[in-house]
Amino acid sequence: MTTHPATRRPSLSPAAHRVLWVLQILLGLFFVAASALPKLFGEATAVEIFTEIGAGQWLRYAIGLLELAGGIGLLLRRFAGPAATGLVLLMIGAALTQAFVLDGGLLVLTPIVLGLLCALIGYGRRDTPVRLGAAGADR
Repeated sequence: MTTHPATRRPSLSPAAHRVLWVLQILLGLFFVAASALPKLFGEATAVEIFTEIGAGQWLRYAIGLLELAGGIGLLLRRFAGPAATGLVLLMIGAALTQAFVLDGGLLVLTPIVLGLLCALIGYGRRDTPVRLGAAGADR
């Protein structure tokens, strides 16, 4: 598929690409190592928080898997935009849970900031195509 040059969006500058990659790597590693793995391995604080939420420990595993997938997705060029979008939605849920279920006070700022950073990545990577299937099938 070809795009007429007049309808194509201008691409990001090389500096903006570098900034996005640094942000993607940092957030990807954070979501995998500091957020998903403690939930998946049953770290005591994670278990306590999800007990306080009251939805059961299955939710801890589900959120941990979603954060793991999102963190890995941020590290893969093809999936960075969709992964960032999914993490934005997850952070909206985390902020609402912190504010209304856990009465987290200022702790609500953590998912808000993470969500805004993920939104920046999602916006910056909005033009990256996601092609599934055989490699080179649509070349």
